[in-house]
Amino acid sequence: MNDLGQLSLLAIYGAMAAYGIAMIAFGIDLSALRDGGPADRPRRAVGVAMTTTWAGLALHAIGVVTRGIAAGRVPWANMYEFSIVFTLVAVTTFLLVQRWRDLRYLGALVITPVLLALGLAVSVLYIEADGVRPALDHYWLVIHVSVATAAIGVFSVAAAISVVQLVKARGEATRVAAEREPAVALAGGGSGATAAGAAPVERDRGFWGRLADVLPSATELERLAYRLNAVGFLLWTFTLIAGAIWAEHAWGRPWNWDPKEVGTFVVWVVYAAYLHARATRGWDGRKAAYLGLSGFGLLLVNYYVVNLFADTVHGYAF
Repeated sequence: MNDLGQLSLLAIYGAMAAYGIAMIAFGIDLSALRDGGPADRPRRAVGVAMTTTWAGLALHAIGVVTRGIAAGRVPWANMYEFSIVFTLVAVTTFLLVQRWRDLRYLGALVITPVLLALGLAVSVLYIEADGVRPALDHYWLVIHVSVATAAIGVFSVAAAISVVQLVKARGEATRVAAEREPAVALAGGGSGATAAGAAPVERDRGFWGRLADVLPSATELERLAYRLNAVGFLLWTFTLIAGAIWAEHAWGRPWNWDPKEVGTFVVWVVYAAYLHARATRGWDGRKAAYLGLSGFGLLLVNYYVVNLFADTVHGYAF
């Protein structure tokens, strides 16, 4: 391993350490928000989390850039490199969206999968920096794979938001049920009615109910996830087209029903169905979230399972 290759790996390990601290701090902040307290109290844990996330992003970027210099090409020609790049895009997307919306509560759901993906990359997928096969040494590699990494990064953040949306929706349902129960008891004259002049007893609505209090509405979260998924879909569409063009240059055919090609197309179909159902069928609640998450699940299967276990011409990636 050359010096730059070693530096790249050390930078990735440094980014993982920073992200690990950020993950713990985000978890502490979320737990504190859930437990309630003054709305204006200082959120020291989330400040630590954001600072270490920015530090991790800087180290992460150094790791990607030095990997490319060490290899003498763009650093996304195999699964290890693809993993460190799409996770970089995911963290960057998360931090950039902060300029328009406060999504710090989302940190744990973004940083934890990023940390897991990087751990898998350095422990299982790592290969030393080297060139690519001559047939693949083409500018369409840069275009096709760079757009694919950007798409997966955006889809990752959208999936995290959809998970939070489902948590919020469950919390909202818990709140409605909690508010309805005393009214029903009072109407029936049951034991749930409070005594005259006594203050109503506030019921503990459990984890989901308390957590939902500090999150934006499920509707707002769903809209944000939809916008990000729409951007990701456009990038994925270009990925599919660019992949066909690159395949024509590399293998003399644009499409051959290779397992990776089929998987990429299936992911495209699912996200297309999601956008169509959301725009024309009114799927703007849990159904939309589940459909979007199913697309992201298939995307992960296409990336990890197909690449590692299927007989595919994309095996060069590993």
